[in-house]
Order: sequence, then structure tokens, then C-alpha cells
Amino acid sequence: MQLIDMFYDQIQDAVDRKVPFVIPIGTLEYHAHHASCGTDTMVVTGCLRELEKEKEIVVCPPIWYGVASYAVCEPKPSHFHVNEDTYAAYLYDVLKSMIYAGIKNIYLVPHHQTENAGLMPMTIACHKAAKKVTMEYMEDTLGKGWWGSDSYASYYENCGTGDDPFSDIKVIPLIGAEAQIKCGGFDHAGKWETSLMMGTWPENVDLSRCEQNTEWFAESAKEASAEIGVHMVKCTLEWLRETIV
Repeated sequence: MQLIDMFYDQIQDAVDRKVPFVIPIGTLEYHAHHASCGTDTMVVTGCLRELEKEKEIVVCPPIWYGVASYAVCEPKPSHFHVNEDTYAAYLYDVLKSMIYAGIKNIYLVPHHQTENAGLMPMTIACHKAAKKVTMEYMEDTLGKGWWGSDSYASYYENCGTGDDPFSDIKVIPLIGAEAQIKCGGFDHAGKWETSLMMGTWPENVDLSRCEQNTEWFAESAKEASAEIGVHMVKCTLEWLRETIV
């Protein structure tokens, strides 16, 4: 279900049943000449589109602008960078609206600088916003000292379960570390990411433009294929299917 298409009663029902609410997290970023600048966000929405066909989830509107940084290129008209503190503050407000409204099964799914599922500025901003909201909500609703109270004596037994307040908002990469290995590889605007785009939004890839690429990271893009993309989507869906619960 797409959140923007749902009526209030449908949304409330999904909240009551703790259906996962998933927020695609991406960037608008330079992806050489052959792939569109929305690639990072679009591969998330494309994979969630497929997951939605088999699993009940609520797909929230994607957050397009992100912490792109200028590591991959100098300022370009296709590249937009949001400071990580600004980004975390924006996410905090979005998540606070959701948590205080009773939505307690939220997934932030980024795809940017997530090699080996490592922590980089944008992912860290997601974690920061999530934990800040959770801590403030628990204090607001249960008071100071909530965690140290006897009512939370079973906290460690419930870690990672639905009774763990820090599980209300989870941050997971689009492709987990093991899933990246199963996919065959992981890169930026090269063979693997380009293939993933071809497996989700093929109209946003034009391999004939590869001859214009000069950067090392895009050299392998000409080896991309829809077949590889289909395999990568399959591996990604296996990861998401097991992780989003």
C-alpha cells in the first residue's frame, strides 16, 4: 500500500495491526552520464514496489534529497547535498509525527554509501534521528527514569523484539552485507548499481551514454545488464522479506 493513496481509516488499521511503515531514503546524486540522478532513491522504491506485491507494507513517500556529500564529484547541477545535521533534524520531525501518532513499526531504508552495510554520514543521521525520537517519546510518556524503573526489568530479555522501544524505528540498508555478496557486487554507477537500476527502472538507464564517462567508478557500467539486475532484485527481496517484519 502506498501511504499517499490510503484513507485515514486504512492508515489507522495498518497502525493498529503494526503493519511495517517503510520510508525510502535516497539522494539526488551524480551517477555519471548513463544513469539518472535519482538512482539511489529509485532502486529503493523499485525494490519496495516488488516487495509490496507479496508482503503487506505501507510505503511512505521517499525522501529524495539526502546527504550526498561531494566525495564523488564537485558541485554539479545533478548533485544535491544536504548537511547531515539538517537532514537528521528533518528526519526527526517526520519520525516524531509518526511515533507520537502511534506508528510503532517504522523502517528507514537508505541506499547511499551503504557498502557492507557500514555506517556513513547519511545512515548515521537516520540512526541519530530515530534514537532521539525514541528517547524523547519514552521520557514524555513514562517520565524520567523510565528505563531504570521496575517496569523495564525485562528490558534485556525483550531486546530486538516488538516490546523493545528501540525497535519501533529501524534503519536497514536496501541491501544487507550478506545480500551484497549474493548479488555479486556493489558499487556506485558501475556494473552493479547500473544493473540494479535496469532491474527496477530500466527507462532511467542509457548504456549508450557510457562512452561519455571518464570516471573510474563508472568504467564497469558498460558491463551492466538486465539479467544481472533481475538477480540483484531477487537477492535484495530475500533480504527485505526476512528483515522487514
